[in-house]
Amino acid sequence: MRRLKVVLEYDGTGFSGWQSQTNGRTVQDELEKALQELLQGHVSVTGSGRTDAGVHARGQVCHFDTENFMTENAVARGLNGLLPRDIVIRSVEEMSSEFHARYSALDRTYRYYISQVPTALGRKQRWFVGHPLDIDAMQKCADVITGEHDFQAFCKVDSSARHYRCSVTTALWERCENDVVFEITANRFLYGMVRALVGTMVEVGRGKLSKEDFVGILHSKERKRAASAAPPSGLVLEAVRYA
Repeated sequence: MRRLKVVLEYDGTGFSGWQSQTNGRTVQDELEKALQELLQGHVSVTGSGRTDAGVHARGQVCHFDTENFMTENAVARGLNGLLPRDIVIRSVEEMSSEFHARYSALDRTYRYYISQVPTALGRKQRWFVGHPLDIDAMQKCADVITGEHDFQAFCKVDSSARHYRCSVTTALWERCENDVVFEITANRFLYGMVRALVGTMVEVGRGKLSKEDFVGILHSKERKRAASAAPPSGLVLEAVRYA
């Protein structure tokens, strides 16, 4: 039995998320369907984590086990020939049986893209915010969340969460031409966490909330005190890092 690691990207616009579900089109279902056709047998895929409906990925990682000895390059080429155009396989690599796409991950990096001017091209990968944004004020909030914190105030209700503490190593706002980009790296993320953080920090950038308000929300552990989540369209899972 072989264990293969797959790195893939996808445009999440037409998907109901990563994770397989009874109703709705998902990335996992499309990938498993293509793998079963290519390898002529049942294949179950394990992802590094789930992405919500409409969220994109440039570096999602998953693994699967197979008794088929097709080369890694042949698997990648075969999958790209079978998958719909909104999913692309970037690489396939054979790993040891100890590798696990989720539990072996050291950290994950997301970026959130905000457009400050209307755009036709790329609009499905951005959130248009027409109001002026104070990036310095938003960065002060990002500095607050660096380190280990309880992020329950920025999490959707999730009965599967054992705890709400996450260790954030990077939280950075940057202005890139007409875009404002937020990059965050952490050992783990809660359900809806990045979008809730972005939505609340944008309110700080607009002057609707202060840094002190943001700190109070973080410490409150109450989701109702944070702002509405930013739309899924601007969020991209950029990379998953392993040892």
